[in-house]
Amino acid sequence: MPAARPRRSVLSRSIAPWLASVGLAMGVSAAAPVASGDEGMWLVNQPPKEMLRERYAFEATDAWMTHQQRSACRLSSGGSGSLVSANGLVLTNHHVARGLIAQLTTEDRNLLRDGFLARAHDEELRCQGASIDVLMEIEDVTELVNAAVPEGATPGEANAARRRMIAEIEEAYKARTGMESQVVTLYQGARYHLYGYKRYTDVRLVWAPEGVMGHFGGDVDNFEYPRYSLDAAFLRVYEDDKPAQVEHHLTWSEDGLEEGDLVFVFGHPGSTRRLNTFEHLRFIRDVELPQRLNENWRMESKLREFVSRGEDNRRVGSSSLMGVQNGRKFRTGMLEGLLDPELMSRKREQEAALRAFVREDADRRAAWGDAWQQVADARQVYREFYHRQRALSIWSDLYAHALHVVRLSEELPKESGARLSEYRDTNLESVYRRLYAETPIHENLEIERLTAALSYLAESMGGDDPLVRRALGGKPPRARARELVENTRLFDAEIRRDLVEGGADAVASSDDPIIELARALDAEDRWLREWYENEVEGPEREAYAKIAEAQFEMLGENQYPDATFTLRMTFGTVEGVTVGGEPFPAITDYAGMYARAEAREGEADFTLPQRWLDKREALDESAALNFVSTVDLIGGNSGSPVVNREGELVGLIFDGNLDFLATDFIYPGGEGRGVAVDARGILEALRSVYEAEELVAELVGGE
Repeated sequence: MPAARPRRSVLSRSIAPWLASVGLAMGVSAAAPVASGDEGMWLVNQPPKEMLRERYAFEATDAWMTHQQRSACRLSSGGSGSLVSANGLVLTNHHVARGLIAQLTTEDRNLLRDGFLARAHDEELRCQGASIDVLMEIEDVTELVNAAVPEGATPGEANAARRRMIAEIEEAYKARTGMESQVVTLYQGARYHLYGYKRYTDVRLVWAPEGVMGHFGGDVDNFEYPRYSLDAAFLRVYEDDKPAQVEHHLTWSEDGLEEGDLVFVFGHPGSTRRLNTFEHLRFIRDVELPQRLNENWRMESKLREFVSRGEDNRRVGSSSLMGVQNGRKFRTGMLEGLLDPELMSRKREQEAALRAFVREDADRRAAWGDAWQQVADARQVYREFYHRQRALSIWSDLYAHALHVVRLSEELPKESGARLSEYRDTNLESVYRRLYAETPIHENLEIERLTAALSYLAESMGGDDPLVRRALGGKPPRARARELVENTRLFDAEIRRDLVEGGADAVASSDDPIIELARALDAEDRWLREWYENEVEGPEREAYAKIAEAQFEMLGENQYPDATFTLRMTFGTVEGVTVGGEPFPAITDYAGMYARAEAREGEADFTLPQRWLDKREALDESAALNFVSTVDLIGGNSGSPVVNREGELVGLIFDGNLDFLATDFIYPGGEGRGVAVDARGILEALRSVYEAEELVAELVGGE
């Protein structure tokens, strides 16, 4: 691969062909238009059946959609997966499961480095605090949510009323069905759908490759193509201490795919902002992304230095470093997209087209005409405190536990609908499961994270800020971080439980230093959150609902909403890509992986494990390993199954290429590709390298 690629306008490779086909009015604010190309993260209860029929002669029947919906799953670790056997076997990415693997890694059993294979159910390792959700049903509750808003309410009051009604709807559904519930805000407030989930809370590790195989190429190859990564892992969901018996699961395709094939992805894209107004995008470009990148760079620097200090530090810190590097590279690409003047100019023109449509009619003007200014005003307010709010986002397991303990003591006495949303009755089980899980917390890593967080707090607010002085306690950041970690008792899950069960009195009287820190920072954090919900979120929710209704009237309702980390369907074709003027085929193989390893000899992220050298003769090097397609993706889609027309599993999404880095704001088109592990490559590795005959039999047989 070339060391660097020539820079091109983001617009020229993505938006321009889209605009040529659909016109200027299409890419506007609160709901994505009827898509061109293979654009669209479609609701599974509103698939674009006509588009698929006309473009690909494919019939997305209700039965086919339901089967895919109930075979897909969402992991609490922040990614997607799929059920691939009747015995609850789940396929996801190694990097999605990496946090779970890290929890199970010890000094004597380094699963992150060496991988893992359970040859029988009783060898599968339980992942503390993990859960997996399967979407069972969806209901439109828009009228119920909006009916809760009293006439004449301010945007902040309306927002609070909707939150209370959402809590009531979720609690009533859970009481009626026993399933987990989530009311999802779609089209940034124009629609509300209730999602009902089957939740599995007993999750166990079945197989994971060596860490270098799961992340082959490391940061160098991340967001690049060609790729040669076995970024896959298997988990299993249990019920009553037995493998869960599931009705819906994917069938594994051994025949695979070829260039030109139609493929579908069912996964949980985290969030997109393609529908935001021009002023909202300016805020992201000028305020949010520079701040987040500053955080990424400083934390990456700290963690790089940390993992370089010996094998133990590398074992406990490498997963965190990979996550930070991924975020830094992704946000850099996002910022590059928003700094493209042609892209921003086109966004402004698109918005102008919809605003002109609204102005043409007096009724439309009265109903929706002020929406864009409302968003601009809200973003201007947010500029006043965004930096301060971000500075209070402290990345530390101990601090996260302490904050939960402090907030539970204040929130639990309230009615469920009046609480912070994460502490509603319907969400408490998840909070408790994470809070009480006996997962390892590494002292040295916590000191490093807290040092970075406290330094950033002081730099953002100033050393004389009263809140900073309370947080530092008269000490420099590293000394204060060490004091906090060495004197806290929150490593012990039972201590955390005792504090929660002791209520407000126990928390108020606690002299645990990290509890005291959380109490000191939480008052400010709550005040900023209330400011945000009343003066930013509330007005924007109202404004974007107006913009969405305007766009529905102009274009019809056959549009996809922005991503919300809920199940979506996207589709595309398997197509090669040109990188730096050089064309590459859509599918890579194991021969390419060995060649890449030899070309980068001596680099840790390209050094194959001894097992892969010993088993090379047994491996079919022509077996497909990775492939690319034109599907529409974003973070959160990692681990999503790729299926063919028959609904069979042919791959596993794990990345996008560089042209996808502005996908938060646009569908890249052109050379943008989703990158997947080929199902054939997974089977070949299991058979020839890991000799996992039992697992292969379960996959191929589906039993």
